[in-house]
Amino acid sequence: MMREDLVFGPIHSRRLGSSLGINLLPQKGKICNFDCIYCECGWNKDGHGDHVLPTAAELRRDLTAKLQECRAAGTPIDSITFSGDGEPTLNPDFAEIIDITLALRDAYYPEAKVSVLSNATRVGREDVFRALQKVDNPILKIDAPTDALVARINQPQCDYSVRQVVEDLKRFEGNFILQTMFLKSPDFDSSDPESLEGWMEIVRELRPREIMVYTIDRETPMKGLQKFTVEQMRELVRPLLDEGFRIQIKG
Repeated sequence: MMREDLVFGPIHSRRLGSSLGINLLPQKGKICNFDCIYCECGWNKDGHGDHVLPTAAELRRDLTAKLQECRAAGTPIDSITFSGDGEPTLNPDFAEIIDITLALRDAYYPEAKVSVLSNATRVGREDVFRALQKVDNPILKIDAPTDALVARINQPQCDYSVRQVVEDLKRFEGNFILQTMFLKSPDFDSSDPESLEGWMEIVRELRPREIMVYTIDRETPMKGLQKFTVEQMRELVRPLLDEGFRIQIKG
C-alpha cells in the first residue's frame, strides 16, 4: 500500500503527465470517507497508525522547498496534484492550502496546472466548493449510478447519496472533470447495461468538460478484481464519444 510524504515526486501520472503530488493526509496512515475496494492505499483499517494532518504552514514550507529544488534542477512539472493517502478535502485547512498552492505555482511554475483528485463527497461545503472552483482541474469521482452500487465499490464511511452529489456537481456548470473507475468484481461489473446506462445518464445531466475513464493499475485490497482494456472501455463509452463528449481513457 502507498504512504506518501506531504509533497512527493514528481512522478509520471498516466492522466496528468509529470505530477508533483501533495498528500494532505497523514504520512504514515490513511484517512478517507470512502473505503474503495480498488484503493491503491489499502483498506482504511490498515491506515490507523497515524492521524496527524499537515497544516497550511507546513504545506507552504515543504512545497516552496520542493518547487525551488525542481526549478533549480530543470525538472518539468505538468501538474501539482492533490491526491495522497485518502480524501484531500477532509483536511480542515484545504481551502487555505489551495490558495497557497496557487500562489506558489504562479511564482515558480506558472505553466503547471493545479489538480485535485476528490471523491466529491464534500462539494456541498461552500469552502470546499469555492476552493475547487479555483483550481485548473477539479477531478471529481462518480463510480456508479446508484447508492447500492456505490456501497459495493466505494463503501462510503459517511452519509452518501449519488443524487445529492450530482446536484452539488451541477454548481460547477460543467467546468470540472468527471472521473470514473471501470472494473469487474465478484458482484459488480461496470459494463453491465443497467449500470452503464445509468452512469451515462448522469454524464449527460452534468455535461462535464472532460471525463476520465480508467481501470485498475496497481494491487488492490480486494482480491479477484478484473480490469478492462482501453479498447473495451472505448466501446463501452462509444455512445458518449459519438455525442461529442471529451473522454480520456487510460488502462
